[in-house]
Amino acid sequence: MAFSNEKYLAAQKEKIMQRVQQGSGRLYLEFGGKLVGDYHASRVLPGYDPDVKIRLLKELSSKADIIVCIHAEAIERKKIRADFGITYDDAALKLIDDLRVQGISVSAVVITRFDGQPTAKAFQESLAKKGMRVFLHQSIPGYPNQLETIASKDGFGLNPYIPVTNPLVVVTGPGPGSGKMGTCLSQLYHEFQQGKPGRYAKFETFPVWNLPLNHPVNLAYESATADLMDYNAIDNFHHDAYGTIAVNYNRDLQAFPLVKALLSRLGGESVYQSPTDMGVNCIASGILDDEKVCEAAHEEIIRRYFNYNAAMQLGQADEKTVQRSLEIINKAGLSPDDRPVVSAARQAARDCEQAGRGDDGIYCGAAIKLHDGTIVTGKNSTLMHSAASMILNAAKHLAGLPESQHLLLPEIVESVASFKTGLGTSKRTSLNLNETLIALVVSASRDLYASRALASLTELRNCDVHFSHIPGHGDEAALRHLGCCYTYDPLPPTRNFLA
Repeated sequence: MAFSNEKYLAAQKEKIMQRVQQGSGRLYLEFGGKLVGDYHASRVLPGYDPDVKIRLLKELSSKADIIVCIHAEAIERKKIRADFGITYDDAALKLIDDLRVQGISVSAVVITRFDGQPTAKAFQESLAKKGMRVFLHQSIPGYPNQLETIASKDGFGLNPYIPVTNPLVVVTGPGPGSGKMGTCLSQLYHEFQQGKPGRYAKFETFPVWNLPLNHPVNLAYESATADLMDYNAIDNFHHDAYGTIAVNYNRDLQAFPLVKALLSRLGGESVYQSPTDMGVNCIASGILDDEKVCEAAHEEIIRRYFNYNAAMQLGQADEKTVQRSLEIINKAGLSPDDRPVVSAARQAARDCEQAGRGDDGIYCGAAIKLHDGTIVTGKNSTLMHSAASMILNAAKHLAGLPESQHLLLPEIVESVASFKTGLGTSKRTSLNLNETLIALVVSASRDLYASRALASLTELRNCDVHFSHIPGHGDEAALRHLGCCYTYDPLPPTRNFLA
């Protein structure tokens, strides 16, 4: 493994507790990034547990209140968290459930920048019926520039105070832009009005302040936020104060003078000399193999380009984002063709066409890179999608079975295909990956080879995948379930309007 979760947890917990004990008053700790399912981190840091922050929070929970924030407009617009394929309000509910499973109670939910959005109000009422305390924080005109208004009864004073009891308050959310910092500052305002000192700190994973500016991990973060036009930069405030080079990102650097001024007005911590000072990031302490980490980060940079390019072709992203992603690829000294699964998937599609084995004259290819470096491909046919063929071929390889070995019992395949036809939803009866995995599970109950193949599927987690075409919903859902990291060329897999 290239990353040690145990070393990281030990260093991170120690750093946070030092910050809690350093000053007087309650510490509001903004938990940036994804608290649950941080798959970007697990992709660029091989061995990183996507839920390691939950483990950290569990160790802190006896001394902490937990507040979950969600932006009202994200609820209204049904914003999707792409890695889970669910809306942000559902992601917030999932976050609360995931915390409860670990024995961690959420003190309150805050719907931020609320301007009367009806779906946000309905979300509040739904949570309240389930016994959750929910608070509405309004948009504040002039935030964050008009300091006098913000730090007054007409600014943060309009927000209700969220009662908390512990010396540490962790403020988190289902994704970026949830209003976590504003919630922290609002709480500090109310604490100050009550005659209590309060402090603020920020827990971010990326960019990594004590890695070089253009380290692949930091460039991968830039690529992950290319749609926001974020970029990493040297923290000039930190260098001026301490003569030490530290990396931060543009929005924190731009906001620092205002945040520092606000903290001073709110009676909060005023000793910070830089945005890096505010952070408690120890992620670099867990890196064991920098070479492997760099390789994984390079893969992620290219992967992000394919994601943005496909989104642009589908009308879900703009050309500026794709160009920004290409700039980062060039900065890293890479090319989109440097990802082996891309050329393998495209070649599989060409091989399918030459053999004339496509479904309805459509030729699709898929490729997966296993953890031992082996690349396995799949092609579509009248029997199954290329994703299904690829995964079955990978399972055979991992289980040590010959390529000629059939894994699905014919009667099971026939039953599923007949059922699909009977539904009348499509003339195409080839099985997608989700349907194929169900057929494999049923076959495994009666066939030893299918059972061995099924048991090997756990080894596909975090494997890299590419398609020569847009995968169907059943393929995407199954790939997410298997934990594969996939991209695709923005070409339709069928001539039908409904794939």
